[in-house]
Amino acid sequence: MVPGGIVIGSLVSLGMTNLNLGWEAQIWIILLPTLVYAWLFYGQEFPKPHHKESISVVENLKAMATPLFIFIAACMTLTAISEFGPQQWTGIIMASSGAEPMVILALVTGLMAVGRYFGGGIVGKFDQTGVLLGSAIFTTIGIYLFSTVTGGMVYVAAILFAVGVCYFWPNMIGFVAEKIPKSGAFGMSVVGAFGMFSTSMWNPVIGGWIDEGRVRAAANGLSGAELELAAGQETMKYMIIFPAVLIVLFTLLWFWVKRSKPAAKSAAQPAAHH
Repeated sequence: MVPGGIVIGSLVSLGMTNLNLGWEAQIWIILLPTLVYAWLFYGQEFPKPHHKESISVVENLKAMATPLFIFIAACMTLTAISEFGPQQWTGIIMASSGAEPMVILALVTGLMAVGRYFGGGIVGKFDQTGVLLGSAIFTTIGIYLFSTVTGGMVYVAAILFAVGVCYFWPNMIGFVAEKIPKSGAFGMSVVGAFGMFSTSMWNPVIGGWIDEGRVRAAANGLSGAELELAAGQETMKYMIIFPAVLIVLFTLLWFWVKRSKPAAKSAAQPAAHH
């Protein structure tokens, strides 16, 4: 589980840093889980697709050339940057706010690991669309708090942020698997690729916000940690836009799915009687 690995990695990195071990040693330690993964995957077979359409690339592409798939792919660019954007810049921002960045990283990813472990029951109760909508709301609140609080309250912001981003990635992939099954593994991979691409697309923009914030903070007479904190929190305010837009998009998606379910049931009933 990726979040679980990040928890262990962040705590190991914090410990190695406190022991004055350089980045070279911290990079080398990555070889340990790599060797474990090689041992676990050796001789394993990949699962076969459950849908016959999944075998056909043509059918996959037809399923992906639909408004729903394109909508989900666009949403994936926003869910991914809502999750990864704040985390990538948290170290710069929170190091100047009185909080320990590595502890925040461990806290966020640890909560994500626990939340995803129990995610099946939550998705079963609220459906993927309901969970995605709730995630967008919690993420918006978490990023907003990151942009305003300091000290111990940063950890509260981290908890709310973790609850928000916890179900973004798996539910986006799960939505494609359940609601657009003919896209197959190809479709799930493409949606995941949109998420990864969005980080490279938005990170330069976020970096520009950081630079502009530093210039404005310096013009106001701030320097050192105060300058970094002001610039970072100003950038977080801009990043609220990403999950805020998702609240609107996932609300529309929730109503669309809710309306389409009765239609799907009524269409299935005549076939069942026949």
